[in-house]
Amino acid sequence: MEVFFSVGEPSGDLHGSNLVTALRRRQPDLQCVGYGGPKMCSAGVSLHADLTELAVMGIGPVLGHLPKFLALLSRADRYFRHAQPDAVVLIDYPGFNWWIARRAKVHGIPVYYYGAPQLWAWARWRVRKMRRLTDHVLCKLPFEQSWFRRHGCHATYVGHSYFDQLSDQKLDETFLATYRRSSGPLVTILPGSRRHEIKANLKCFLRGARLVRQTVPDARFAIASYNERQARMAQDICRRESMEIDVIVGRTQELIHLAHCCMACSGSVSLELLFHGKPTVIHYWVNRLAYHLLRPLIKVKYITLVNMLADDNPFSEHPRPFDPACPGADRVLLPEYPTCADKSASVAGHVIEWLTDDTIYERTVRRLDNLRRSVCVTGASQRCADYILRHVGQREIEAPRPHYRPATAEEIQQKRVA
Repeated sequence: MEVFFSVGEPSGDLHGSNLVTALRRRQPDLQCVGYGGPKMCSAGVSLHADLTELAVMGIGPVLGHLPKFLALLSRADRYFRHAQPDAVVLIDYPGFNWWIARRAKVHGIPVYYYGAPQLWAWARWRVRKMRRLTDHVLCKLPFEQSWFRRHGCHATYVGHSYFDQLSDQKLDETFLATYRRSSGPLVTILPGSRRHEIKANLKCFLRGARLVRQTVPDARFAIASYNERQARMAQDICRRESMEIDVIVGRTQELIHLAHCCMACSGSVSLELLFHGKPTVIHYWVNRLAYHLLRPLIKVKYITLVNMLADDNPFSEHPRPFDPACPGADRVLLPEYPTCADKSASVAGHVIEWLTDDTIYERTVRRLDNLRRSVCVTGASQRCADYILRHVGQREIEAPRPHYRPATAEEIQQKRVA
């Protein structure tokens, strides 16, 4: 049996490696091939290319890498035609993965989407693509299963593999001991796993750090980087902003563990912050044109997964950006700023409050801990592996009829016969 993977995000590389490990525990002779990153390679995937090197967003960066994407798509198409793998598993990275799904469907290969795009958040008409191009949606978040099923997709909630990784993680005790020798509370900066996120968000975090130091002089800061290239970029930005801050590669978990609180770019890292119970202010900068074009399309109250999980009804037809001055703002677990403006003063304000007011800090930690106990469920990789192995080779499962389409006369008659 052979499974082809297509994974383009650093976080997806982690989830993919966990899934591959779980699959091979159950079926040791399983062949895993395709596109992924270094973690998937270490887990035993025969990589055709490291797709995480092309983790880009936005029209400009995508067009700049278009020849590479087309070459990878062509290579996958040839592989599907000649090797005929038993299944294709997609993880995140929707722009490129939609095209991989198209080619897999042409060759009659079942498609499993694990960590599906957040279609429920904005531009919901894209769910038609999910219905057409995938056979199984394996959901990471509890509210996704019902949403995808209402829109005609065959969806199953398996859980988020981040929690598997976090529960099994082994921290570098030598690093922890070294960093603990320094005095003063640590604020960890998590500027994102993509190059454009670092460029867009790190300047705001550094300006916020400068404001924090004016009020809390003994506060320490450290920037967590995914790899050496991103570390060099962060160091260049620090120099331009005249800020002396440690930039550390490959120690994100340790830096979160050590932190009193954090500044973070929006993304799945918020689940890691929830797991560790760290008060965090979230920032995500986009250019002004994109901000105003996208706002009418967004149909959720928050951009942060933790805030969505904490809300009984995270969907809204007319969401309003978070404003700490509005009634009810104190109920938002992680203050968040999706913005096209300079929010460094707001970011700094939350950090200063957590560093100087023990009551507010402890209340935030307690609420994070309560949510963690209810949603941080382990075993996602195992459930996902069991599902894939159980369904590969079976006939295609008919997706439920979309809730907005009335049943046809033929469907009614079939139901009566049954």
